[in-house]
Amino acid sequence: MVLSDDFRGYSKKMVKFWRDLAKNNDKAWFEKNRAIYDNEVLAPNREFVVAMGSLLKGMAPQIKADPRVNKSLFRIHRDTRFSKDKTPYKTHMGLWWWEGPGKRMACSGFYFQLAPPKVMLGVGMYCLPKEMLPTFRDAVASDKYGPAMVRAIAKVEKAGYAVGGAKYKRVPRGYDKDHPRAELLKYDSLWASLECKIPPEFYTSELPDWCLPHYQAMLPVHQWLLAMTRRTA
Repeated sequence: MVLSDDFRGYSKKMVKFWRDLAKNNDKAWFEKNRAIYDNEVLAPNREFVVAMGSLLKGMAPQIKADPRVNKSLFRIHRDTRFSKDKTPYKTHMGLWWWEGPGKRMACSGFYFQLAPPKVMLGVGMYCLPKEMLPTFRDAVASDKYGPAMVRAIAKVEKAGYAVGGAKYKRVPRGYDKDHPRAELLKYDSLWASLECKIPPEFYTSELPDWCLPHYQAMLPVHQWLLAMTRRTA
């Protein structure tokens, strides 16, 4: 798929679509409003993915910006197979640009989400695949990669962004519970994020330029994860 990066901004109709979907989460309503989804959500999403991807290349040269559903565009349908909640659609919009040697969701990357009245920008890996956890933990524990992780987190937090990833209550088996980075060994992921009200730029062509400095400030987390995933690639 070849698209231009002529992103002109999102519309008020698009934001209203997500607000209304949250109140009418059923197939009948969605089918009735599918044209709005196609024209006001999917079409500008594809343009934004291309435009933002072009800017991200300056800091992440091998970034992948693929304006297809299940690539840079997260699908709107929920996976309800193992959930008590059977509502069919997500009530937020998610976009993803990734970089690294692995598959799309086995890489670190840059995330953009709309869940009216807020947007969220994220960098990193929200949930590492289980097979990557040993590599991640070894990197955290190592004298080479561990201190670099601490520095990356400190730099991002100092810039005013949230950093997270903790899940486990105990240090995993096989690692010293008194390790100087014991708390980081409890992480099962590593990410940085910013959540704020929808900015005025959201409705203009300036949205990619508004996002860029935030992604730049959170970049150390991505760079550390990229180095970690390339250790065994």
